[in-house]
Amino acid sequence: MRLNEASTERRHKRSAAKAQTLPLPRLPIRLLSSALIWLLVCTTTQPVLAHARHTSQSITGSKLPPHERALQALNRLTFGPRPGDVERVEAMGVDRWIDQQLNPETIDDSMLEARLDSYPAMRLSEQALLTNYPPEPLVRAVADGKMTMPENPETRAIYNSRITMYQQKLAEKQSATATPSPNGSIPPNSTIPSPTPASANMSTGTAPANRGNASLDGTSEGKATEAAPDDAARSPSIKVREQHLYADLAATSILNLPPAARMAKILAMPPADFIAFQKNLTPNEKRTLLVDLTPQQKEVLLAMRNPEQLVAGELLADRFLRDVYSNRQLEAVMTDFWLNHFNVYLHKQPYTPWYLVEYERSSIRPHALGKFEDLLVATAESPAMLTYLDNQQSVGPHSDAGLRSQEHQNQISQNQPAGTSVAQPPKPKADLGLNENYARELMELHTLGVDGGYTQQDVTQVAEVFTGWGVNQPSAPQKSGPIGFNFNPKRHEPGPKTVLGKTINGSGQDEGLQVLHMLATNPRTARHISQQLAVRFVSDNPSPALVNSMAATWMKTGGDIREVLRTMFASPEFWSREAYRAKIKTPEEFVLSAVRATGGEVVRPAQELQALEQLGMPFYGCQTPNGYSWASSAWVNTGDLLDRINIAINIANNRLGVATDMDSLIANLSRQSSTVALQTNPQQKEGWLADILLNGPATSQTQAAILKQISESSGASAPFQAASIKPVAPGDIPRRYRSELPDSSQPIPSPTDPEASTIAGLLLGSPDFQRK
Repeated sequence: MRLNEASTERRHKRSAAKAQTLPLPRLPIRLLSSALIWLLVCTTTQPVLAHARHTSQSITGSKLPPHERALQALNRLTFGPRPGDVERVEAMGVDRWIDQQLNPETIDDSMLEARLDSYPAMRLSEQALLTNYPPEPLVRAVADGKMTMPENPETRAIYNSRITMYQQKLAEKQSATATPSPNGSIPPNSTIPSPTPASANMSTGTAPANRGNASLDGTSEGKATEAAPDDAARSPSIKVREQHLYADLAATSILNLPPAARMAKILAMPPADFIAFQKNLTPNEKRTLLVDLTPQQKEVLLAMRNPEQLVAGELLADRFLRDVYSNRQLEAVMTDFWLNHFNVYLHKQPYTPWYLVEYERSSIRPHALGKFEDLLVATAESPAMLTYLDNQQSVGPHSDAGLRSQEHQNQISQNQPAGTSVAQPPKPKADLGLNENYARELMELHTLGVDGGYTQQDVTQVAEVFTGWGVNQPSAPQKSGPIGFNFNPKRHEPGPKTVLGKTINGSGQDEGLQVLHMLATNPRTARHISQQLAVRFVSDNPSPALVNSMAATWMKTGGDIREVLRTMFASPEFWSREAYRAKIKTPEEFVLSAVRATGGEVVRPAQELQALEQLGMPFYGCQTPNGYSWASSAWVNTGDLLDRINIAINIANNRLGVATDMDSLIANLSRQSSTVALQTNPQQKEGWLADILLNGPATSQTQAAILKQISESSGASAPFQAASIKPVAPGDIPRRYRSELPDSSQPIPSPTDPEASTIAGLLLGSPDFQRK
């Protein structure tokens, strides 16, 4: 797929995804002044507007003063400055700070790691994560007797719960497809799985709509299912109320237990009872269930309900928190850059969320500032990439596996009776043939570029080189090694290949390493990736001189990413007046920078992740291999900018999973008490907040629009009231983000100064904040 075709398809899919996403609560258009809407339209048509701090004529290559130089470095090398960052970098020295960021191992990030201790599953190896928190194929394999169940009690509880759910769904499906006999009964030859003993308890009695009827006290038979002697004499409605009462009392008794006893009680439940128990709980009760449990205990309970929701939710939250809180910001930005460059779609297949944990942790982040060839090899061997681009399906036509498949199909054709139509011969395994997906994207996107000088013959030859590069499937008995990358010589195409005019001699797995080395050190690769880096960090249209300089460093250093970046950061183009505040933030950069600018505490990452989806840029959400665009034109339109201002106001008013404290920020900047700060007029607050959030005054147009908005919203005599934006409820969050993270029960206080919070939201949503 060519880049322009992929980009068009991505935009269509992005629009479709946004249409299916539950919208965030939106500030009514009538509450936005015409001046503010005019500013948004101006940003759509003129995305690069002169900033108030440099209204004089632009001079290409002119040096920035120290404050602007520090702000330029923070805007480009981080996900946005936090309060006080510009002053700290200016005092430290921009060049020294950049050198420190280029060497992240020298930066203490222990506070971030302490935050991430809440997600112990994210520290597990790929095999341990798959085994302990099984995806559906593993659950089916154990249920069908193809794999043994782990011995750990907590892990067994997860498997038992998921197996019971699987069996119940299977029974429901088969019951639905069974054909009733004329008298309404199921025909004798119909096969319907018998429920497990625990499941049988669920079929006794009549359950109310919002409460289950299985016993909830940890035994297989509870009072809720026992028939009283005078049961027949009582009305059905009385029995339902009694069953509801028993369920409520049982749930309450478990929730009131100390943490260790509560956990032990739940683990001792028969699987069907646990399923009924967790379905019975209200959202508040589900949060109460997790109170004071260890992070690992919380993960076990969440995995008993849905392991994929747990793994995907923590994967996304872990990445979001790293981007917000890491002191190693350049490493975080470059990790994001390479995750987009070597894009993998989260929902490609059942194992992808599990594979992506190891992909980000081991394939991308450790190599983000290292040698490109090491990064390229790590991605090529990653199960996430091999399954996303289908290389694990690729089989050489003349390999042992390919010849056996062809022989099998020939035998079927020869045994076909004469005079009958030739049926499509079944294959012993799915798609036993050459797959060119990875080979094409490896050259077109990952290395040489769309105009990289390769041919279709090169694509075919590279595809043959990488036959045999695959994955040991977790749900199959492992005969050739542990879960993860596997080279299978029986699937590898034998004989020499010719790639870009060079002969690759037949040597098994080493052929792939030869090709990766050839591509990583190719001048076209150096230029292609230098161009992409310059677009990400400098300008949507970087100068050829800058790209050539970066590519020369690439070739000189053997693809040392750190040195290529150093060349770019030392260039006059990077520090030019034309580059300063000239790029428009992507949705991801906007949301992350808004959270960082407020100094807010992320309490519920799932709500911020929903905001990214609403804006069309969720983590791991691009279905096509080309990833998201870094260019402003892909993201600047009136609809998206209105969504941004809506999200900004929700963030500033503590309605999007982030706790902010605008009046304290004002008090610190103004050196006054919070009480005095609260009494200041809107114009003073706007000035102080602009200094905090924009690191300088807003443009006169933005300032006038905000003050007019505040005046119109508050009225002449009535006290100011924040705009009536409905907060996002946890139940409104798309299911794939609802991991009920350990801190999700923490309350978020309302702003002390709603006027200051709304001014802050309007500043964050303004055109001034959209530029970096």
